[in-house]
Amino acid sequence: QVQLVESGGGLVQPGGSLRLSCAASGSIFSINAMGWYRQAPGKQRELVAVITSGGTTNYADFVKGRFTISRDNGKKTVNLQMNSLKPEDTAVYYCNGRIRPFIGLGPYDYWGQGTQVTVSS
Repeated sequence: QVQLVESGGGLVQPGGSLRLSCAASGSIFSINAMGWYRQAPGKQRELVAVITSGGTTNYADFVKGRFTISRDNGKKTVNLQMNSLKPEDTAVYYCNGRIRPFIGLGPYDYWGQGTQVTVSS
């Protein structure tokens, strides 16, 4: 059983910062890409940032220059540093991992339970 557990969401004022963390655990042979997605009320889930096992990153245009994704392969964690937050960043943020639970199986997409980020004065 693979689990992704997020932490670090909360309420912050516009212009503030938050750091989200996600830890993968369970039966894991290898992890390919890890990333963060978000879903605002009434909207579809969208990609925020993704990072490969080799460290290559890709960001949505609306967060470039403000958010930074990083990962620790040994600890099976991925982080999202969010700076200069705007009210439109308000959403539930989900951690995603492309994971092989066993050799020769997958990879499959696994998701965390989501963490709420609210940017408001």
